[in-house]
Amino acid sequence: MAVTDQESPAETAKVWGLFKLPFRHSTGSSLSQQQVSGDANGEGSNQNQQQSRNSVRFAARSLLPTRRRLRLDPANKLYFPYEPGKQVRSAVKIKNTSKSNVAFKFQTTAPKSCFMRPPGAILAPGESIIATVFKFVEHPENGEKPLDFKSKVKFKIMSLKVSGVLDYAPELFDEQQDQVATEQILRVVFLDVDRPTPALEKLKRQLAEAEAALETLKKPLEDTGPKMIGEGLVIDEWKERRERYLARQQSEVVDSV
Repeated sequence: MAVTDQESPAETAKVWGLFKLPFRHSTGSSLSQQQVSGDANGEGSNQNQQQSRNSVRFAARSLLPTRRRLRLDPANKLYFPYEPGKQVRSAVKIKNTSKSNVAFKFQTTAPKSCFMRPPGAILAPGESIIATVFKFVEHPENGEKPLDFKSKVKFKIMSLKVSGVLDYAPELFDEQQDQVATEQILRVVFLDVDRPTPALEKLKRQLAEAEAALETLKKPLEDTGPKMIGEGLVIDEWKERRERYLARQQSEVVDSV
């Protein structure tokens, strides 16, 4: 038996008769249902909009670059003079650009052939330091210089915001791992010592500054306070002058006698 889309007049009358039923008793309930439905839809819409805003904020935050606490110079490289069979030095200036105290720490992929001085420290806001990095340069296997004077060795500088005045300790980074940020990964680049370049000249200047700063730290602090004698009496310039005057007067009296 074939299915047809046509309906008999009686069935059509029954269908239209359903739509002609009176509404007056169901008007209030219909409005209430519409209001509830509208409120539910509005609440759901607000939730969806809030979730959408949160998603947009999260996506925008993930696209923004990480706010750095330190500024490095050089920014992403460590330059070493290429002298096979010798221990050579590099330098990097580290400055705290944040508004709080920041601790930094070095890590390297070659701890057996490299070490840093200092390996870490705490910098006050605006304070800077020139760190020296030491590396032993091995002889190449084939006797030739490395291609483009690049090395596979890398260094990583990590930072940690610290509150108050603290003494540096590597354990700080272990205790607050969730607050540690990777500032920069520095790759090693060798410089030809037989060919003067701006990078080589800059390295020499930074190494000289680092040595001068180290020598300053080695010098004993000058005592700029008042001089103490006996049991802690302060030598006052006026008293000292008066004592000399009285002594001179006494000697004149003795000479006259």
